Amino acid sequence: MEQNITCINCPVGCRMTVVMSDSGGFLSVSGNTCPRGAAYARQECTLPQRMVTAVISVSGSRIPLSVKTSRPVPKDLIPAVMRELSRVRICVPVHSGQVIIPDILHTGSDIIATRSLT
Repeated sequence: MEQNITCINCPVGCRMTVVMSDSGGFLSVSGNTCPRGAAYARQECTLPQRMVTAVISVSGSRIPLSVKTSRPVPKDLIPAVMRELSRVRICVPVHSGQVIIPDILHTGSDIIATRSLT
């Protein structure tokens, strides 16, 4: 089975063709101009992952807190990550880089603050 994807690792945006086996295994990629494109194609077609960014409410602040995952999480877990974020209750002060939720959903990724609120 062939799949056409566009690499998002750099501005070049290589159009790649990925060949997968009938059982879903990665066989080959063509069209990439660097090794990062090949790695992206393999990951995207076998276990797609994304960084998650969001905002959450903070008691004592009218400004919401922007947060993000410390590393990509499996794409199919994004709705569950967002549900967890909707349940978070924190208060000021919050510091940029502070871990808000460690190891969210056992993904190995922390939810971290991307700004400070005092």
